[in-house]
Amino acid sequence: MKFERLGAWINTIGYPSAQLSGIAKRLESWGYGTLWINDGFGSDPMVLASHLLTGTTRLQLATGVANVYGRDPMAMVGAQYALNELSGGRFLLGIGISHPFIVEGMRGHEYRKPVTTMKAYLEAMAAIEYSGPPLAEKPPTVIAALGPRMLELAAAMADGAHPFATTPEHTAQAREILGPDKLLLVEQKVMLETDPEKARAYGRGLGAGLASIPNYRNNLLRMGFTPEDFDNGGSDRLADAMLAWGDEEAIRRRIQEHWDAGADQVSIQVMPKEGELLTPEDEKLFELLAPARS
Repeated sequence: MKFERLGAWINTIGYPSAQLSGIAKRLESWGYGTLWINDGFGSDPMVLASHLLTGTTRLQLATGVANVYGRDPMAMVGAQYALNELSGGRFLLGIGISHPFIVEGMRGHEYRKPVTTMKAYLEAMAAIEYSGPPLAEKPPTVIAALGPRMLELAAAMADGAHPFATTPEHTAQAREILGPDKLLLVEQKVMLETDPEKARAYGRGLGAGLASIPNYRNNLLRMGFTPEDFDNGGSDRLADAMLAWGDEEAIRRRIQEHWDAGADQVSIQVMPKEGELLTPEDEKLFELLAPARS
């Protein structure tokens, strides 16, 4: 599986499948290599991936990320192999350990030590003998990794890492830990907004929301932010780090910074300016930044 340098990332919660299918087809026509979809509180990502893969011919579908508490290793491997067989090798499995408020509060499981849990899960996946139709090559698996220990695990036991809500500086650190041969597939939130007040108001909300979740808060602290950056709705410094905003040139500079820092792929998540779902006006940023126009 080869990865184009630019991908797209969509929070699929709330979207009708027909709308997502249309978005996937447009992304494919604009030259995007991969569409990342999340595992949240809506459609099952494996079911949705199957639908979107069937409606496209070249676009890769990736889970960013499938919750390991939601499927045992056999179910995860079965979905991974079946979706690759169905699509001719266009499905990338990204998995992660999620967050306590989801695992315990919503799913009713016991949230265990992240690195230990992920290591045991990867070992269990590796031990499964898949008896379905054979594939030309073993499909890749990447893991959600932010901190050094999880990145080290990605280097040792997976095909790479999918960091979420990070900075080019974090990308450089992740590449150093992963080494030159592992996949580094990062997400970057973007908004076409040249008004600093509007952009930073949105970015501060993003940063403060992330800082309320322990996994992300700890990573932001590791990246050099302080508790003061999270107070009073978040700082402008945090806003500028979490959201690449401005005109096309400014957003392209942030993407390039991730590439220069060692990312194999940067998947942009266009943030809706109003409401929870992308409007046709929001989607224009995907078209504006499209690989076909580069």
